[in-house]
Amino acid sequence: MHNQTEASLPVLETDGGKLLHSPNIICRYLLDLGGSSDVAPEPYEKAIVDQWVEWESTSLQPVIFNHLVRSIGQGRSREHSGLVDDVVNLLRHADEGLTSKKYFSGDALLAMLDAHEETTKGSPSSQQEQERDSATEERILAKVLSREEIDLAFEHWNSGSKNRPKTRRLVDPILPIEGERNILITSALPYVNNVPHLGNIIGCVLSADVFARFCRLRQYNTLYICGTDEYGTATETKALEEGLTPQQICDKYFKIHKEVYEWFQIKFDFFGRTTTQQQTEIAQDIFWRLHKQDHLVEDTLEQLQCVECKRFLADRFVEGTCPFCNYEGARGDQCDSCGKLINAIELKLELSLQTWIDKSSSEGTWTLNARQITQSWIKEGLKPRCITRDLKWGTPVPLEGYTDKVFYVWFDAPIGYLSITANYTNEWEKWWKNPQQVSLHQFMAKDNVPFHTVVFPCTLIGADDNYSLLNSISATEYLNYEDDKFSKSRGVGVFGDHAADTGIAADVWRFYLLFVRPESQDSAFSWSDFVSRNNTELLNNFGNFINRALMFVQNNFDSCIPAMALTDEDKKFIALINKELKTYIDNLEKMRLREGLKDVLNISKLGNQYIHSNQPWVLFKGSESERSRAGTVIGITANLSWLLSVLVHPYMPGVSEEIQRQLQVSDEGNVVLDNFIPYLETGHKIGTPKPLFHKIDASVADQFRAKYGGYKQKQPAADKKTKEASKG
Repeated sequence: MHNQTEASLPVLETDGGKLLHSPNIICRYLLDLGGSSDVAPEPYEKAIVDQWVEWESTSLQPVIFNHLVRSIGQGRSREHSGLVDDVVNLLRHADEGLTSKKYFSGDALLAMLDAHEETTKGSPSSQQEQERDSATEERILAKVLSREEIDLAFEHWNSGSKNRPKTRRLVDPILPIEGERNILITSALPYVNNVPHLGNIIGCVLSADVFARFCRLRQYNTLYICGTDEYGTATETKALEEGLTPQQICDKYFKIHKEVYEWFQIKFDFFGRTTTQQQTEIAQDIFWRLHKQDHLVEDTLEQLQCVECKRFLADRFVEGTCPFCNYEGARGDQCDSCGKLINAIELKLELSLQTWIDKSSSEGTWTLNARQITQSWIKEGLKPRCITRDLKWGTPVPLEGYTDKVFYVWFDAPIGYLSITANYTNEWEKWWKNPQQVSLHQFMAKDNVPFHTVVFPCTLIGADDNYSLLNSISATEYLNYEDDKFSKSRGVGVFGDHAADTGIAADVWRFYLLFVRPESQDSAFSWSDFVSRNNTELLNNFGNFINRALMFVQNNFDSCIPAMALTDEDKKFIALINKELKTYIDNLEKMRLREGLKDVLNISKLGNQYIHSNQPWVLFKGSESERSRAGTVIGITANLSWLLSVLVHPYMPGVSEEIQRQLQVSDEGNVVLDNFIPYLETGHKIGTPKPLFHKIDASVADQFRAKYGGYKQKQPAADKKTKEASKG
């Protein structure tokens, strides 16, 4: 390291006297140093370097940057102390993953220095070279993976397939089972008054679908519930706009939503709606429980009214300047800038709520923004909030004197999770009144957080009927479109019914939305990046690995999986896959979906490097032992293809099915285990390989960017000329 007498950022000084500041550049420099020696790291070790360099850029840097800006630049460290926890967790992840390595590049730099030292002492003998190479190999082996890890990986490889469980088939109605891990998953109920855009889709239903599919692969007893939110002024207004009744609007857009989600292959166990008798019964029951517990008060609230049509205006359709942060585009119910509710029920249950929040957020998984938004509400103190509105389209209030009103949407809508489950099974209480056996995971965009971590929990705690409360919450930031926001009225952005019209497969859409999922900060859909990721990550990396492995089986082994005699190199490779598999499982368990997808891509990168370093196409042309070695390499990569077909299933279910068709296996083995074990036995005959993905030409990006870039507005200058011409 370059010694500095004054406080400064750490740098690396090269032999040429240049100072390198970027961690990524430093890592690359060290890797290149190792690559210049006779003991350069193996290709799949370079893939590990790629993985950590990318992790540092995409995961660590954004969180550290936000922390520095807020704590140092804005002096708000106390208000955003949760960022410190995230930094610590990320560094702990790096520490756990790198404790066996002296550098990101393994021991390559140390090996290079050893070789340099030997050169300065004189040319070593052949025996000395062998001893040095052997010692270096052992040192690299020990640093990257312990001997115990390698031996354990081989042990699982040999014995694991004999006791491999089969896919668990859940039968309707899915109900909690005592002693099992019962996972209840919901995603924010989409408004029924419009077509969902890509940001809506990744913010709730698609993210929840990935997690639900993963849970099923882990053989958890899983139920994924969702449906359309159909009551409220938003629906009444849309009905007036289209000349339909509110019920007709709900029927129309429920069908649109359902078709969009089906095209995206989102697999709900049940997709319902809130305009049902069960919604009325359950919402009114909760209301009466709150009323009898004296958690409700009668009061008046000022509300804006349209004088001409004699209608009260819905909060969300009133826009103006936020009284808290002066944001000019704030809506009447919530400011999208500071996240505060401007006038909307908090019940008087502050102590009980805080106790629950402390327990849930520490024992479950809460994203950073969910913790911050929730604590900002608690910090201000809970206040009574209105739960009724002067509307016709909604769940009627059953209290005498209020029967001309309906429940406010944010009191009523979350109860839709319960009522939709009740439409799925009349034993719905086994899910929703069973916190001892049920773990509730909820997915949404960050603007929905306070209603799910404060308002709705207060409602259920106050109702005091042993309700299942949220255990884990995954809240995304916002997905923008190119350099703008999605807008149906301005024609900006891709909406759910547009995606199918592009001719691009649903799985490619799923992949990209999950690849840019705004997990820790806002992100943007970019057509150029969309095309690039398809052509690189999918076509050249993932698809290339699967295709080259299966094509080799077809062309050189008569489509049959060859016998495998593992060397120490193979055992080490399997152990490396196990480490990546462990990270994949950990990321998915904690709902870090974007990171889990990168783990899948990292595994295919390791596979490509493994094939490249062993060059089976060369071995196959050699001696009998070399042909046998080629068979081992291809047998392992074919089995890795099968493993990838399982791991990619939550993200691209269609691609997963296609790989398994080409392998000629059923989904009977679709279980995510803790170790990479062979599923394709020697002699298993595969089908006909074919490409999984197709290249998208760069011109396609320009075409669709223009198509979905918004309606062109007339320029003021042009308007002026037109007016002048008309005067003349």
